[in-house]
Amino acid sequence: MAMAAEKGAPLFEHLVFSIVPSRDLIEAQIVGLQGTIEDHKGEVLAIKRNGKIDLDNVTHIIAATSDFPQYLEARQNMICIVRPSWVTESLLKRKPAQTRPHSPDPNLFFSTLVITCADIPSGDKAAVAGAVVALGGMESSSLTKLTTHICALTMDHPKCQQAVERNLKCQIVLPHWFDDCLKLGKKIDERPYLLPNPEILRVNPDDAVPLPTESTNIQGASSPRPESLPLPTDSPRHLDVFQSKTVMMSGDLEIGSRLRKVLEDLVIDGGGAITHSVHSADMFICQWRDGRDYVFASCAGIDVGNLAWLYHLITHNEWTSPLRRLLHYPLPRGGIPGFEEFRITLSNYGGEARTYLENLVLAAGAEFTKSMKVDNTHLITARKSSEKCNAADEWNINMVNHLWIEESYARCKMQELTDPRYTHFPPRTNLGEVIGQTQFDPKVLKAAYFPKDPTPGPDDPKPLSRPVMQEKDSNLSSPRKSDDDTAMGSQDENNDQEDEHTGKAEKKGHASLPKSRATTAANVSTPSAKRRISTGRGNSTPSSSRSAKQQAVLYISGMAGDIALYEKEKKRKGPIWGGERAANQIDKQRSLERSSSPAQKEEDGYSDEETRTPKRQRISLPPISIKLLVTGYQAWVNNPTKEDMDKKKLRELGIQIVQDPKKCTHLAAPAMVRTKKFLCALAMGPTIVRSDFIDACIKTGEVPDAEDFNLKDSDNEKKFKLKLKDVGRRAKANKRSLLKRVPIYCTQDIPNGPETYEDIVKANGGIFAIYNGKPTIKKTNPAEDEIGPEPVYLITGQKPTERKLWPSFAAMARDGNMLPRIVTTDWILDVAMAQQQKWDDSYLAEGQ
Repeated sequence: MAMAAEKGAPLFEHLVFSIVPSRDLIEAQIVGLQGTIEDHKGEVLAIKRNGKIDLDNVTHIIAATSDFPQYLEARQNMICIVRPSWVTESLLKRKPAQTRPHSPDPNLFFSTLVITCADIPSGDKAAVAGAVVALGGMESSSLTKLTTHICALTMDHPKCQQAVERNLKCQIVLPHWFDDCLKLGKKIDERPYLLPNPEILRVNPDDAVPLPTESTNIQGASSPRPESLPLPTDSPRHLDVFQSKTVMMSGDLEIGSRLRKVLEDLVIDGGGAITHSVHSADMFICQWRDGRDYVFASCAGIDVGNLAWLYHLITHNEWTSPLRRLLHYPLPRGGIPGFEEFRITLSNYGGEARTYLENLVLAAGAEFTKSMKVDNTHLITARKSSEKCNAADEWNINMVNHLWIEESYARCKMQELTDPRYTHFPPRTNLGEVIGQTQFDPKVLKAAYFPKDPTPGPDDPKPLSRPVMQEKDSNLSSPRKSDDDTAMGSQDENNDQEDEHTGKAEKKGHASLPKSRATTAANVSTPSAKRRISTGRGNSTPSSSRSAKQQAVLYISGMAGDIALYEKEKKRKGPIWGGERAANQIDKQRSLERSSSPAQKEEDGYSDEETRTPKRQRISLPPISIKLLVTGYQAWVNNPTKEDMDKKKLRELGIQIVQDPKKCTHLAAPAMVRTKKFLCALAMGPTIVRSDFIDACIKTGEVPDAEDFNLKDSDNEKKFKLKLKDVGRRAKANKRSLLKRVPIYCTQDIPNGPETYEDIVKANGGIFAIYNGKPTIKKTNPAEDEIGPEPVYLITGQKPTERKLWPSFAAMARDGNMLPRIVTTDWILDVAMAQQQKWDDSYLAEGQ
């Protein structure tokens, strides 16, 4: 093994770290890590007093868990997030280690594994290795000191014998363990599968299995409404978790004045503040997933949790996401559709796990019974061995594990019982050991509970013109690295909200790429997002079609009462809420009737995203001099009102905000980021300016010289090993033909979807197709080919379904007298960023 890097070696030069404290990463460890990093030329930025990490400047975040406030934002900005073990391995390797095996992402449950296979069939070996790599682990062909698991059928293989002789700290497990983990989607205890005497082969499956120890995933989260505050109320503690936070407690909590006063005092004494307006809150505590305040808080990115979550913060004095534990999030009023007809009981769960599942059943809207009778509909069990299990088989009662109720609740929809994950019971394992690991997905909650355009009431200071929380731009990452490892910043989140991929909605064909290099297929255009107008009686998407106008007329005819009220209220003095709101509805509908076609809007100088009022239609606008594509502009994040106003001001200055990279003349960004929008725009050779170019235009009311705002980013230039000025010159010279006649294939299952890479390839003039294993290159006789072998690329991830395609792709390319290159996404991203065709063997997919 290589010796550790010596003190003073520039191992972490140009890297900037922040370290997140937690129960598993205490202050003493943080001090040691900081000293080690600084000894090797790295820089450590302290977390701000308000608990925020400086995401604009850090390159790596060291955390023992993914449960910290800015985890999702950091991943969307493609910042590397690693456990402390990454620093140790980097020192041992004397170079920065791969980040994926050290990711705290709970979905990568094999991330701590380094496996090697022994005496198992080659097909099983490929399947096990592919699964481990896809779920964050690493596979090695040989046995090393870093190996954590040997996959074997017997102890006879030399690798197993060496592990015993050298007393290596690695587990020798049957391949059945990997199989059961994959079937459940969870990492279970490997002890029943350990060689030389595995329990699953020598013990009767029906023999008793001890209940697992209490899971930390449900501690303090077994009930959505704790009966009491788990602290003495006569001696409030100082709580750092509320430092610089503003908390609002909703009226639907229905707690007494004394308890409310105690909770408010705890927050204030801990450096926080209490508010009665959701618009000022950082945390919103409520009981139910409904009401205007709940919707506003959710859409505005405010942390929304219930009383159990608040108690958990107070008890542990450590921030945790309310989405991490199912019963820390407000309850669905009425439960999950369909569960009201179920009578559910439990078996083989004990202690707090049983309490947790009882409350989860009730929260889902079902009836819970302690005993089981013939009229029970479901039995949730941790093992398929008990009197209740036998009775369930006899009475034809559905028998499932707890993943069914957890995922039904988390996905806000009853899951199908036919999914084998819910009916799988590994022998000699009590599934209570993996209870509480299911988390909420914000996108699922948004689709189920957040109206597209909640109408503000009279107490709202600012109306919402559209939902604040919107679809994020896809994050691009290399399958060999973590989402954090590619430095593919996704600072477009809120500015890319309308940047949808039509490829997902269209059925794509597989273009034939013969040796003659077929011409590029038609580019996929991005549909323009229409402005949603709130009516107060439902949400509708206005259109310039005749049917939409007729619907608007019919709707206005139904508002006769409101119109009469409006005419009456107009005559009153002072602030008028009802009349003004009715007026807004009428003006919006009149504007809808008079709206022109999209083509007319473009002719008038308006973008597809702009909605004009009748007054604006009568004002002539200056011609468009700049078509600006914006990415990562923080002033518009979670502030659609300001975004709308700024876009109108910019248009009045002759600047049109566009979403299609092909139409832009200028690109505004805070830094060099490897997002799809940034890379596609680079191919156009635009003038690249800093984001504060927008600020200057808004502030002065004039368009300054763009040259004074040229983007300069020396840190990322070093990181990507290029000069932005050179990139711009090359892009202009390429004229969108950097990849002209270069055939590029992509796997269907690649992370982030093939549509993302298709847009980048086509923006640079390449030929793109999805490879599904069927030959699309014609066979060629090398002797008759005057050109000679030229490269053909397959962009791939590391999933087993993708790896299976590699041999057939290579064979297809060679039959066509072409040079096969099976590459990670880093290749196309680096090529697009540099605007220069480049090649290095490091781009080859691992294991090909």
